[in-house]
Amino acid sequence: MFSSALKSFSSNINSNYTVASSPISTSGPWKIYDGKKKNTGKAVSVFVLDRKSLDSHSGSLGRSSAASMKRATEEVVERLKKEASSLARLRHPNILELVEPVEETRNGGLQFATEPVTASLAGLLAEKDEEERSGGRGGRSSRFVTEDSEGGRRRRELEIDELEIQKGLEQLSKALEFLHDHAGLVHGNLTPDAVFINAKSDWKISGLSFSSPPDGSTKATSVQPINLSDALNVDPRLPRSVQMDLDFCSPDFVLDSNLNVGADMFSLGLLIIALYNSPHTSPLQTNSSVSTYKRLFTSSSTIPSAGNGFLSSRPIPKDLTTSVLPRLITRRPAQRMTAKEFQQSAYFDNILISTIRFLDSLPTKTPNEKAQFMRGLSRVLPSFPKSVLDKKVLPALLEEMKDRELLSLILQNVFKIIELLPSGRRPFTEKIMPRLREIFLPPGNSKGPIERDLAKEAGLMVLLEHITEIKNNCSGKEFKDEILPIIHLAIESPTHSIVDASLRSLPIVLPVLDFSTIKNELFPVIASVFSKTSSLGIKVRGLEAFVILCGGTNDPAANNDGLDGIMNSNASKKSSSTALDKYTMQEKIVPLIRAIKTKEPAVAVAALNVLRQVGGVADADFVAMDILPVLWSMSLGPLLNLKQFQSFIELIKSLSSRVEAEQTKKLQELSGANGSSAARNDDFMSFGGTNAFGSTNGGAEGGEIDFERLVKGNAGISESTNTMDAGWDAAPASATSQPSRNSQPKPAAFSWSTPSPTTPSFHTSNSSMGPLKPQQANAASRTITPDLSRIEVLSPTTTQFSQPLQPQNSFSAPLQPQTSTYSTNTQTMSAFQPPPPATSVNWGAAASNPWGSANTSSQSVSSLGNSVASLSMNQQQQQQQRPAMSATNSFSLPPPPGASSFSLPPQQRQTPAFQAQPTFTQTHTNNAFGAPQQTNAFGAPPPLQQHNAFGGGGMGMGMGQQQPQKKSGLDAWESLL
Repeated sequence: MFSSALKSFSSNINSNYTVASSPISTSGPWKIYDGKKKNTGKAVSVFVLDRKSLDSHSGSLGRSSAASMKRATEEVVERLKKEASSLARLRHPNILELVEPVEETRNGGLQFATEPVTASLAGLLAEKDEEERSGGRGGRSSRFVTEDSEGGRRRRELEIDELEIQKGLEQLSKALEFLHDHAGLVHGNLTPDAVFINAKSDWKISGLSFSSPPDGSTKATSVQPINLSDALNVDPRLPRSVQMDLDFCSPDFVLDSNLNVGADMFSLGLLIIALYNSPHTSPLQTNSSVSTYKRLFTSSSTIPSAGNGFLSSRPIPKDLTTSVLPRLITRRPAQRMTAKEFQQSAYFDNILISTIRFLDSLPTKTPNEKAQFMRGLSRVLPSFPKSVLDKKVLPALLEEMKDRELLSLILQNVFKIIELLPSGRRPFTEKIMPRLREIFLPPGNSKGPIERDLAKEAGLMVLLEHITEIKNNCSGKEFKDEILPIIHLAIESPTHSIVDASLRSLPIVLPVLDFSTIKNELFPVIASVFSKTSSLGIKVRGLEAFVILCGGTNDPAANNDGLDGIMNSNASKKSSSTALDKYTMQEKIVPLIRAIKTKEPAVAVAALNVLRQVGGVADADFVAMDILPVLWSMSLGPLLNLKQFQSFIELIKSLSSRVEAEQTKKLQELSGANGSSAARNDDFMSFGGTNAFGSTNGGAEGGEIDFERLVKGNAGISESTNTMDAGWDAAPASATSQPSRNSQPKPAAFSWSTPSPTTPSFHTSNSSMGPLKPQQANAASRTITPDLSRIEVLSPTTTQFSQPLQPQNSFSAPLQPQTSTYSTNTQTMSAFQPPPPATSVNWGAAASNPWGSANTSSQSVSSLGNSVASLSMNQQQQQQQRPAMSATNSFSLPPPPGASSFSLPPQQRQTPAFQAQPTFTQTHTNNAFGAPQQTNAFGAPPPLQQHNAFGGGGMGMGMGQQQPQKKSGLDAWESLL
């Protein structure tokens, strides 16, 4: 293919440019390729003529004919060289610009480079014809896909709307005006093949191979005049594309053999009709025959006119048919309008064309005119076709962005165009984004502080206001690489309004960026500005930015701005995702808030919103130790009003409740994991071993026994639940000996509690009974405070023991020593020592007199007195048999009737220095001895279990069910006391 021939070229174009492998369009004999300069990347279009396409018809000719054909071919090549050389001499915005001059290729062909074009008008109209024949865009779509110089494929834009035709025709008329009035040339072959459309949708004239000075011209020119007879003589041996096209030729050439500038205006009229015709061809179909052309002009019906609709198969706009075409397609050149008059016709009298005209001439306007134009352009832009906005208006505006005074106004129109385009992503990334970076970001090698530019700051403000359009029209990587540096520049700007706008754009910016970019690039810039600024407004805006970074929102619909202190229930509303992690919130943001010195309420309430977000994700201990102190400090600010203070208190309560709940849950989980050992370890009074009251689990065992006795009645471990009967029972075998070292200690039983069957009885003794042993005194020194709330009021009841008991001889049995944890000491107890707890008594039964009425027979009382006297004579002997005596009671009973005193040996009658006497109320009942029974303030007897000589309870004993057993006199005395 021809692309392989391109590789064999040894030319300046092939050496310095990268050329695409396939052409994008054709124009006459030329094939147009996309190209790009290697060292600069500048885009160009490369026009290539293959010499073989000219010699294809000469193979079947004879020798003489071949020689003449060769001469004809050489003439064609020279004319094509003339076309390129003419472009080099003619410089006009609407004439195709030459970049690289024409050069010959190795096989005799030609090539030259021009400004980039997308298609020729002829190629575009041919594609539209093919598309219409195929039934729309759905047929053979591959024909409309082109490939650029880098191998990328894109779809051709085939639509030509009315405004583009208007704009293009006006541009062609300007080019013709330049050729006629300034260059002094006649184009001579104005056809769709001579018109090219560039990337900006501008129409350019080329195809100047038949250009010539008009007849009688006096202007100096280097262009040689053409020979009309030779030009009109169509050579069938040559391609029609290299010969003059009679279908667009003026009758001045064919019929009059006259070269004048009016001939180009006639050709322009035929070209206008071709734009609206279907297929897009000239209304003159001459088949390249001069005779056919002359025959057409012999009849008015075959010549385009207003009467036959200008021979167009489709309607032509009214402005063209009424005022333009009748003055273009006319037989006489003097009746035709000039190029300048064509531009002033009513066809171009509309606001859109006028806008494009002004935009084309914008460099020549004054600054005031430019500013007025840019301010009003945004109101006109919606009326423009999308293709014109993309290809014409947008590039023109970007070219004018070099004017810093117009930067903000131009950017407003640029973003308006991006908003109007159905697919603004491509123009934004390809055209706008590089321009923005070039304008706002300093060069990479610049050093020192950047000078403040008010015009650039105004443009930066416009960019921040349209950050949503920017985000929607670029990828995340493009945003990070091209736009984020501009946002950094805005955040660090010395202008507060720009900093404010940049911080307010965070809710839009954050979803585009990844976590690492936010944490390592964006957040440090915001934190630095927040810590350094002296503006309260920037402080508040920075705190609002922290709320966004922590996953919250500052949406007025969900939360107010914090300046009035009224908090909304949606204040902690979360955004789509949390930008920062918990560590950054705790270690970076909270210290910044703690360092705030101002007491301004707006700053404090904004900080409250940040701490609300951080408190929702921070650890409980961090909330307690770091966040709550900051909240309390700010809540006591002197400038806060009541509502603002209440907002702080609500958050403090909420966070405190969270800390309490999490700490409680943690401790409960730890308790459950450690089991019963944790419960025992909680008792810091355990001292790590067995105490005087028994082992640590004794209480639990006692509780189990009490519960068992409660539910089973009298079926407990002890056969008797009556304390009175217990006095008659013989002591268990274990009670006669000292408890072993390894024996399980029993829990202490208090005088106001119900004794358990395994609890040993704690007896009392009078202080005259003798000194206590050291271990007994130490044990007795423990003080147990009775729970007076559990003592009920006593009421007399009648029991089976209400009848008088008969004394029995209970002194014959040997004494049985009783041991307990509370052993008495042989030494005299301190006068301040309270009584040790004795075996509890049944106060319900003690309320009644088990001995009968107060007038008990004197015989019984006398027998009891004798027993007491006998006991006192043998006390010293019995004392040696007892390992320990019970603790001295804090009060003494009066002697029974008939007994003069408690006779003890003098060496044992040691009276303590002080005997604590409990306070009692008046006497209520009489005991068995006839002496008044003393009760405490609660109406109950003192918590002391005493046994008389008969083994029965003396004061408030429980009523037993079994027969009491006989006991020795000392045991009976001890029980009595």
